Amino acid sequence: MPSAEPLHTQETAFGRLFNRVPEITVFFWIIKVLGTTVGETAADFLNVNLNLGLTVTSVVMGVLLAVALFFQFKAKRYVPGIYWSAVVLISVFGTLVTDNLTDALGVPLELSTLVFSALLAITFALWYWKERSLSMHSIVTAKRETFYWFAILFTFALGTASGDLMAEGLGLGYFTTGVIVAGAIAAIALARRLGLNAVLSFWLIYILTRPLGASIGDLLTQSPAHGGLGLGATTTSVIFIAAIIATVAYLAITKKDVTEPEGTEEESLPQKGRKGSKGAMMQVVVTLLIIIALATAGYYLRQSSLQAPAATLSSPSQSEGTTTATVAPSPLGNLTTFRTITQDMLDSVNKGDLTGAKTRADDLEFEWDNAEARLKPMNTAKWHEVDDAIDKVLREVRSVNPNVATSKSALEALLSTLN
Repeated sequence: MPSAEPLHTQETAFGRLFNRVPEITVFFWIIKVLGTTVGETAADFLNVNLNLGLTVTSVVMGVLLAVALFFQFKAKRYVPGIYWSAVVLISVFGTLVTDNLTDALGVPLELSTLVFSALLAITFALWYWKERSLSMHSIVTAKRETFYWFAILFTFALGTASGDLMAEGLGLGYFTTGVIVAGAIAAIALARRLGLNAVLSFWLIYILTRPLGASIGDLLTQSPAHGGLGLGATTTSVIFIAAIIATVAYLAITKKDVTEPEGTEEESLPQKGRKGSKGAMMQVVVTLLIIIALATAGYYLRQSSLQAPAATLSSPSQSEGTTTATVAPSPLGNLTTFRTITQDMLDSVNKGDLTGAKTRADDLEFEWDNAEARLKPMNTAKWHEVDDAIDKVLREVRSVNPNVATSKSALEALLSTLN
């Protein structure tokens, strides 16, 4: 009796088709987390350190992604270097999509999260409707791969939006967000061992690794004074890209990620009418309902806890009936901390001490991100105005080749906005 056909290939009238994506091994998740972190740090490096701005950075990464996907679709089978180049680039581009919506267009993170969730759900629905399977072991045609890459893009955009909403919009911070996300990933992995559908488990974890990677990136890039390791976006990006290259080279040589899995029929969402299809669909529905219930409850509980302190900050600081602020009341309440940091940065720039200005830039970004959850609801329009001014300051001061004149101009504009 002839041997069974390898599960990562398929015979058709046109010859043998090979799976164009890797098997889900530990190496897959290692590179995925590394690539996700690079997506966060590389976007910051291009946007801030190289001072390209969101628009130029997005265009550049969009073009590079298009080139990578061209070669990916042209390949007849999975090629580690091509595939993972596309994943890293789509992680950067997915991050930038959400950043553009939030920073450039002022779209609330809540809305971005809902929209990308809907787009991802529609992608899966169309994929399943057309192919009757969402299995990772049968990406053997251009149509299936198209659905696959749309799903990948939306998972990165959704992971960015939901992660930023937790860390910044709800004021949890990246460390706490990382702990919550890591716990959720562990719970899903345990549920998978207890019988949760493999495809559902895979995509849920794929989404969650995005905010996990962002938390790791934040831990590595932030200064020690703020609980990080102080490596910066540039160093972190270089280290992680080198690690990705080394791992991909290892896989290209050993071919460990093309090892044939066992029992793909059990791991795909069953076709209509196949035994167990109702059970699989029920798992999907129940799991999504639980996630929606927990996310909604957590969101409103956190929002409620933020509303009370926000109300007390609607007027300038006063002590024993005397107003301590020397500027007109701000729609965002007491902004003394940010004025002080900005003035310190301006003093450093005037002295030619750009290193000192960069150090205080870390303080400015840290304090502003931590205050977003309570300040933004007070006056969204004003918050975006200040946020844009702060982003410009960070780009100028953290630039690879900072200019004293433009840095001074950005800082003076920020002070004017804060006042």
